[in-house]
Amino acid sequence: MILTDEEKSMLDGKHGWPKQKSMEILVGLGECFDAERLIPIRSTHLPGGALIATGSQSGRMQFISEFADRGGTFATFADMNTTSVDTELWEYLGIPEEFVRQSNAYLAKFSQMGAQLCNTCTPYLIGHLPSFGEHVAWGESSAIIFVNSVIGARTNREGAPSAYAAAITGRTPAYGLHLDAERHGELKIVVDAKLGGPVDFGTLGYFAGKLAGMRTPVFTGLAGPVSWDEHKLLGAATANSGGSAMYHIVGITPEAPTEAAAFGPRAGGGIETHVFGERELRETEQLLDKSQTPEVDIVVVGCPNASIAEITEVAQLLEGKRVHENTQLWLFTSRPMKAYAEKMGYLKTIESAGGKIVCEACTATMPAGLLKKGGFKSPATNSAKMLYYLAGRQDLNSHYGSTRRVVQSAIDGIWS
Repeated sequence: MILTDEEKSMLDGKHGWPKQKSMEILVGLGECFDAERLIPIRSTHLPGGALIATGSQSGRMQFISEFADRGGTFATFADMNTTSVDTELWEYLGIPEEFVRQSNAYLAKFSQMGAQLCNTCTPYLIGHLPSFGEHVAWGESSAIIFVNSVIGARTNREGAPSAYAAAITGRTPAYGLHLDAERHGELKIVVDAKLGGPVDFGTLGYFAGKLAGMRTPVFTGLAGPVSWDEHKLLGAATANSGGSAMYHIVGITPEAPTEAAAFGPRAGGGIETHVFGERELRETEQLLDKSQTPEVDIVVVGCPNASIAEITEVAQLLEGKRVHENTQLWLFTSRPMKAYAEKMGYLKTIESAGGKIVCEACTATMPAGLLKKGGFKSPATNSAKMLYYLAGRQDLNSHYGSTRRVVQSAIDGIWS
C-alpha cells in the first residue's frame, strides 16, 4: 500500500503504540482487499460495546483496555452502538447487577478514549449525520446500509477492531464501498406490491436480503417519497437476512436517479431480476410470523431504535387503553429520543398504559436468554430484524406484523 509520510510514521511507532497497532490492523486489512492506499475519515460509529456473551467479556475488555491504558485516543468523532444495559431500567429488565458493573467498566474505557456514549443503533436520528460522498468507518449493519444508501456517505461493514483502529488513526483502507466502481447495483427487485408503511418495507427487505446475500439490490417500482422509518426497516431487514451494505431505490436514493445510474456498467446486461408482488408480500409476512401460540406475553418494538414518529404512533395506539395484565410492552430507543418523548407526553402515555421505553440496549444485545429466564414464551414484534435476534439470542419464536397489530396484541394479550 502507498502510505503518506504521516501514515508511515504511525506505522513505525513514532506516534505511540495505539496508533502503531491500529495502523498495523488497517494496513493488514487493506492488503487483504488489495487497497492501494488509506483515506481520511471524519467519523466512526463503534460496534462491540455490548457485553452479550459472558465468555468473551475478558477478551473484549482486555482488547479495548490495552488501547485505553496505553494512551489511545480517538482522532475522529466516535460514538457507540447499542450496549447491553439500560442504566436506569436494568433491575426492571432482570439484568444481573454484576453484568451491569462489568458493562459500565467496559464502556468507561471507550469514554476514556473520547467516544460519545450515545449507545444507539440509529445515530443518524440524534445528530450523527455524515454528508453525501463523505468517507466514514461505521459498524452496525443497519446503520451501515442506511448511511450508504440513504445519505450517500461511504463505509464498508466495519467490525470492532477495524472501526477502533480507524477511529484512532482517522484512516480507513480504500476498498469496497469507498470506491465508485463497487457501489453499483447487482440484482433487481421489481416492487409490484402496495406497501402500507414501514413494516411492509421491512418485509420487502427480508425478501430482498434472502435473494441478494452480500450483493447490492436495486429496487424499482417504488413511488416516493420514502420515509426514514421505511428506509430504516428496509435496510435493517435487507442487511440482516442477507449481508448487503447498500441498496438503491431508483428515483429516490442519491446515487440512483435512473436505473442506468444504479447499475452502472451492468445496466442492460442480463441483470438477475425478481418480482415482489402482493403474493410475495403476504407469503413473506406469513413466513416471518413464526410463533405457533395465540398468546402474546411480550411485545418488543424498536429494532433499529425507534424514531420519534414510531414512538408517537405507539403512544397514539395506547391512548386511553391498558396493556394486558399478562403482557408487557418494551419500546427500544435512544436516550435523547426518550427525552423527546417525555417532553411531548408520549412517555407518560406509554407508561400509563403499562408499557416501558428502554434505552441503550435491546433484546439483541441484552444477555442471551434473558427473556426466557424472565418467563416469557411468546413475543410479538414489528421488526424483521428483531425477529431474527429473538430467535437467535433469546431462543423464542415471535409473531410478526404491523405496529398497529403488535400494539393491539399487547392490549389483548392475544395475536389476532
